[in-house]
Amino acid sequence: MKRVMLSAAIIAVMVVIGCKNEAKTNNETVQTEEANEIAMANLSFGVRGNCGMCESTIEKAANGVEGVVSAEWGVDKKKIDVSFDDSKTNELAIHSAIAAPGYDTDKVMGDIEAYDTLPGCCQYDHEMAMNQSGEENHAGGVSLSNTIFQ
Repeated sequence: MKRVMLSAAIIAVMVVIGCKNEAKTNNETVQTEEANEIAMANLSFGVRGNCGMCESTIEKAANGVEGVVSAEWGVDKKKIDVSFDDSKTNELAIHSAIAAPGYDTDKVMGDIEAYDTLPGCCQYDHEMAMNQSGEENHAGGVSLSNTIFQ
């Protein structure tokens, strides 16, 4: 009789523990699904640069912004494609981060002092076309540190 009662108690404990773990797994799944539904934004814009070193610096600057998931710059089109969580950052923050090490974007001129310290191969022509989706985009404006184009 004691063995039957002990066996029943052990089975009851195992059922309760199993139910708790199942509930925990279901809760984690719901949280993961909610995290995957974060509003992601995709953005493409022109960035001036010349070479692979430029590519590395531009992508590192963009990826350094909190909320940026990926950033890929193409030397041929002078265009960057960025995916980011728009609840953590915005377009201007990404432009400004790329401008800080000296690179002009469609909206923000590169920091002149930083530009002057870039290697010779990275010192691009400030009138260079920035290509967006096959269309040339010539940015006008005075070359001032972090000036926003209007």
